[in-house]
Amino acid sequence: MSSINGILESAAAIAKGMSVTLKEMLSPTITEDYPDAPPKFQERYRGLHQLQRDENGMEKCVACFLCAAACPSDCIYIEAAENTEQVRISGGERYAEVYNIDYSRCIFCGYCVEACPTDAITHGHGFELASYNISTLIYRKEQLLVPVPAGAKPPVIREQAEQASGH
Repeated sequence: MSSINGILESAAAIAKGMSVTLKEMLSPTITEDYPDAPPKFQERYRGLHQLQRDENGMEKCVACFLCAAACPSDCIYIEAAENTEQVRISGGERYAEVYNIDYSRCIFCGYCVEACPTDAITHGHGFELASYNISTLIYRKEQLLVPVPAGAKPPVIREQAEQASGH
């Protein structure tokens, strides 16, 4: 008698599993029109990083190195420089003169975003990072910076300051 119950339980389990398979087979197929229509991302999607600016167009990064220290894959490289009266890039005493992210090493964990005290680095929705040349996977500060907001005056860049002073 118990062997018949075991057989019936097994048959019920198989029927339940097959019903899930049959339901999926009969549901419509969803196809993304990727190149023609941009994909839709969840708000929390972790894509290509962005270096943010404040409402005045100044860079938010103050070169505190916390993002680089928090990065488990050691893919962020920063060189700091001092802000002066002639060259003012960020609101703090320093700014990141060099800010590189090596996307061949980045694991998109988000620790850099969480560690940043000024919310200077965020994840965007960029996802097309594939490359045949690994050297093109090192993104520089210029590639990561968001554009200057409309109506804001862009920060003074060193070359511009040197040209204005006649050096």
